[in-house]
Amino acid sequence: MKRPIAVVFLILLPSSWLIFAWGFFAHKKINHLAVFTLPPGMFGFYKEHIVFLSEHAVDPDKRRYAIADEAARHYIDLDHYGENPFEVFPLTWKQAVEKFSEDTLMSYGIVPWWVLVMHGRLTDAFKARNANAILRLSADIGHYIADAHVPLHCTKNYNGQLTNQHGIHAFWESRLPELFNQDYDFFTGKAQILENPYREIWRVVYQSYMAKDSVLSFEAELNNQLSADRKYVYEQRGASTLRTYSREYSEAYHNLLAGQVERRMREAIMCIGSFWLTAWHAAGQPDLSNLKLNLTEEEKKQLEEEDRMWRTGKVKNDKGHSDH
Repeated sequence: MKRPIAVVFLILLPSSWLIFAWGFFAHKKINHLAVFTLPPGMFGFYKEHIVFLSEHAVDPDKRRYAIADEAARHYIDLDHYGENPFEVFPLTWKQAVEKFSEDTLMSYGIVPWWVLVMHGRLTDAFKARNANAILRLSADIGHYIADAHVPLHCTKNYNGQLTNQHGIHAFWESRLPELFNQDYDFFTGKAQILENPYREIWRVVYQSYMAKDSVLSFEAELNNQLSADRKYVYEQRGASTLRTYSREYSEAYHNLLAGQVERRMREAIMCIGSFWLTAWHAAGQPDLSNLKLNLTEEEKKQLEEEDRMWRTGKVKNDKGHSDH
């Protein structure tokens, strides 16, 4: 008896899939390539553990299923605060809480502040020369920094749900990189010590916010030009048949964006390397040559539990970027 083939519709995937900025493929690639931006004092240690840094680049997405507050750490819906949010929005956490309340900030995202929290933790891990913490925190902060580079992570209309463009989230951050990354130039040069990490992450968020309109408007323009039979195709993924955007439609959209996805990936790679380097430098540039990854049983169980909960598909807290 033949096993039935499941048909999965990309634009109707469960809401929990929609928070996976860049998709698993791109997150892993971004963390992997960030290693090659590092100076000699860091490169040997990071290169030795490049598989761990790449594979665990997706841990924060899996953590959405285990930690109720995790989702808010991946985005910031700046347009909730008005058409010109940077004119009215306090950039410091204390001032923002005083003006809008912590509950409001958690509801509409905290990614820039969370990157700074992770940067402080990574600096402390370097000071303690704790290999496990250095690698876990490096993988995690890489994820959040990459998320901040995604334009759709800076708007309430994160999946086009307000403009009848459902599915654009995964289209931009997953489908396009998977199809066209082999043509990207990922040579970024060397990481730089950031004089002001606070200013840097807000610069990233500002750029993402300013790019959101083109992400949405170009797809809307293209949708009016091509019929549905040219927009979607069915592809086999294991035992499932997936409805996804056609190569013709994807290529046309990719061309309209004029290198935007490539630029944001390149900038994420450089930014991650620079945050890693800055944390190491702030910690006094400790010797990493003899450090080895040796996860404790508790750490292994935590990672296993996050993976298990992710596979169940039961989100701990469905507030935030979802399809509801």
